[in-house]
Amino acid sequence: MCGIAGMVRRDGPVAEAELLRMASCLEHRGPEDAGTYVSGSFGIAHQRLAIIDLAGGHQPLFDAARRYALVCNGEIYNFIELRRELEALGHRFLTGSDSEVALHGFAQWGPSSFKRLHGMYAYALYDHAQRELWLVRDRLGIKPLYVAELGDRVLYASELKALLPLLPQREIAPEPLAQFFQNQFSTGADTVIRGVRRLLPGTALRISADLRTETHRYWSARDVGAPRERSYEDAVAEWEPLFEQVMREHMRSDVPYGVFLSGGVDSAVLLAQLKRLHSQPIKTYSIGWQDGGSDELDDAGRIAAQFGTEHRAIRLDSRAVFHRLPRAVWAADDLMRDYACLPTLALAEAAGRELKVVFSGEGGDEAFAGYGRYRPDPFERWFKQLRYPGSGGFRVRAELDQQWVRRLFKPALQPALARYRAPVIAAWRETPKSWTDLQRRQYADLQTNLPDDLLVKADRMLMAYSIEGRVPFLDHRVVEFGLTLPGRLKVSSKAGKVFIKRWAEGFLPKDHLWRHKRGFHVPVGTWMRDAGFLDALGRRLPKSAAIEAWCEPAAVQALLDRQRARGDVTRELWSLMQFAIWHRLFIENSGAVPGSEQDPLAWLA
Repeated sequence: MCGIAGMVRRDGPVAEAELLRMASCLEHRGPEDAGTYVSGSFGIAHQRLAIIDLAGGHQPLFDAARRYALVCNGEIYNFIELRRELEALGHRFLTGSDSEVALHGFAQWGPSSFKRLHGMYAYALYDHAQRELWLVRDRLGIKPLYVAELGDRVLYASELKALLPLLPQREIAPEPLAQFFQNQFSTGADTVIRGVRRLLPGTALRISADLRTETHRYWSARDVGAPRERSYEDAVAEWEPLFEQVMREHMRSDVPYGVFLSGGVDSAVLLAQLKRLHSQPIKTYSIGWQDGGSDELDDAGRIAAQFGTEHRAIRLDSRAVFHRLPRAVWAADDLMRDYACLPTLALAEAAGRELKVVFSGEGGDEAFAGYGRYRPDPFERWFKQLRYPGSGGFRVRAELDQQWVRRLFKPALQPALARYRAPVIAAWRETPKSWTDLQRRQYADLQTNLPDDLLVKADRMLMAYSIEGRVPFLDHRVVEFGLTLPGRLKVSSKAGKVFIKRWAEGFLPKDHLWRHKRGFHVPVGTWMRDAGFLDALGRRLPKSAAIEAWCEPAAVQALLDRQRARGDVTRELWSLMQFAIWHRLFIENSGAVPGSEQDPLAWLA
């Protein structure tokens, strides 16, 4: 796993020093090697975490004629099959790197090559003959890529922080900021930094020498069609060889790997399949509390024992987890509030001392309808749809109390705050008419929450400690299979993810598969009720440049008073605190990087 960055200038050559400034901000993503390449007004840079072809996989990569130059962040899992096909067509490979197939594939098939790649990746490919650069992002958005068009140049990088040194100014965009407060993350092309956008999943961007850009959408989950009626037995017959092939491809690595074992279904399924297909010992990691808080350590330990793994049960001190907030905000890069980032960051730090690759179960709930929100009570659905039209009653509630939203934020932000449902409504409305509401719910999450919340956590928290996360449930073939399963094979009145659970009964304990998931409770409310902390927060938070710019001072003080008195505005106060820390890091930007554990108050003002 790696980091990429670069630029295209309208006039004059790219300065290598600028590329190095960008790449240095991504060193955590690839601390083992670095490379740059400049061809006039085009420049590319790479930071490498070596996973495949440890000795020979230095990037940028070139073809023998040096027409193409490529830097890639990610893994192309079917590189063995593609390489064999390309060699038969006369291509000569210069390395054993999986990324080189993207270069030769483009040389052979042009943009049609994008659909041939299986994997998680974001890459930049420069074509000397055409004097154009292609930026390509994987189908589900597992790997990130940001772009800034500045008039005289186009910048791109794996993380926002690598763009900051070359941005002429840093301004906040109101719509994404409002989405953060109302939805806990912003989604779509626009980021919270004005002028910086995400390259969307399943999309390629062509940039010419005169900075004209052209977008190509090469994959969409909308293309899978309506559910295909079939029996459970027929679905299993289709699923088993498919998932085995997906797992075999994901297991390709020249370094050992482990599994983040949550105590739930998806990670247990992955572990079972890895053990079936792989004879070597597997390291597993799970996380819990020292003081007996709610976690799944016992469940994870039971599964680890069943499969004979080298298991690490990591027990956290509550205060130490709270003090990971500044590091988590820096690592996330995007402004997003997901409490699970804190334990995930701690898990990555521990695993990073031993491994460079871990498997994780993200995507199973989206692909196979595991969330409770996918099977609403009919009356609840009817009521929500009536009150909040546009998305079938799906994802209608804002994260923050609306009375506080109206009081806290200045008038300039209020119109954007009122449009918080727009991304979900847009996703809902663009689905085919032949789809079921269950498919639409899955699709809305695949378009919004998955790439811009869950996968931000999965990629950025792990890469903060130089770990590659592999997520087989987000292979596009798995997602396509899950979307087209009949609803009755995915959900019942009592459970979601029915197909996977029923199939997994053959190798996992039934009570583990069908029990109610407890999860890992992050005690944010406890932290935010501490009187001493609240007094210190009350002295610092109102002085934050972020809070002064976007919030009403009297309402901020009233919020603090309410938390001291009743402790029931934790989410609102946490959101303001996290925004203030993010603003300090990415807008005011002193250039400092938070340590693994630091008092959040030190990063407020």
